[in-house]
Amino acid sequence: MATAAAGLLSVAPGVGQQATPFKSRVDLVSLSVNVVDKRGQPISSLAPGDFQIFEGGRLQTIEYFSGEGTPAPELHLGLLLDVSESMGEDLAFTRTAAVKFLNTLTEATDITLVDFDTEVRAARYEQREFARVIERIRSNKARGQTALFDAIGVYLEGAGAQDGRKVMLCYTDGGDTRSVMRLRDVLELVKASDATMYMVGMLDHQSSGSRLEQQSVLRQLAEASGGRAVFPGSVKELERIYEQLAAEIRAGYTIGYVSTNDKPDGTWRKVEIKLTRSDAREWRVRSRAGYFAPYRR
Repeated sequence: MATAAAGLLSVAPGVGQQATPFKSRVDLVSLSVNVVDKRGQPISSLAPGDFQIFEGGRLQTIEYFSGEGTPAPELHLGLLLDVSESMGEDLAFTRTAAVKFLNTLTEATDITLVDFDTEVRAARYEQREFARVIERIRSNKARGQTALFDAIGVYLEGAGAQDGRKVMLCYTDGGDTRSVMRLRDVLELVKASDATMYMVGMLDHQSSGSRLEQQSVLRQLAEASGGRAVFPGSVKELERIYEQLAAEIRAGYTIGYVSTNDKPDGTWRKVEIKLTRSDAREWRVRSRAGYFAPYRR
């Protein structure tokens, strides 16, 4: 199933630990992986032998690996921008920071831009259409409520048809106040997707209780996808945070394996990734916790 949490790759016979072209194939489980040190700095120099993958407690054989110095799968970038009324005076700076972020990741094949307030609007642009992306971002005006969950659902629906590595960055300054979808529904979509989500929450204007609640929501969404949530102390920190996230995205790995469990039963498969290096004890591996197996009757 193309919508399973595992991405789809192709494997050439005897590929072992060498990179191969990234194309559709149902039986290869693909995981986007990031490794950071104890200071949160990305580690980008690892090799296939530095990783072990376990599915349901059983060691799997790595068949595909992409990292530093190896051909990488296509990168499909998603940017979700909250342009609800509460953005107000911060919108101009937020737009500028978003444009700089996109301009940093010029290796992205395309950009899916989703801006949301009471409504959700989505469009996909090729890299050569970058000027149109900028025009679209700069034309936004703050208005309406916040349909955050619906915006994520719209993005994930479109991303499901893409092959390659999918990364989404979402900026919001508040909790959902408008969506038809509920948090539990969105979390199920995230688990069934192979997109990695980075959530940036600018929540300083909310009450302490509301801020803690929204931080919990954004963390749940990000961590379910193998990404992370960050919370700037002020809007002026956005550019620095976006630079850090761009560096982390660029330092990511794609690892694929053919599961030893070949039952097409549609069940949730728990996946654990471990590092084998002795100097990696304080490093952290960030990836999704599993995937839904294909289902066939």
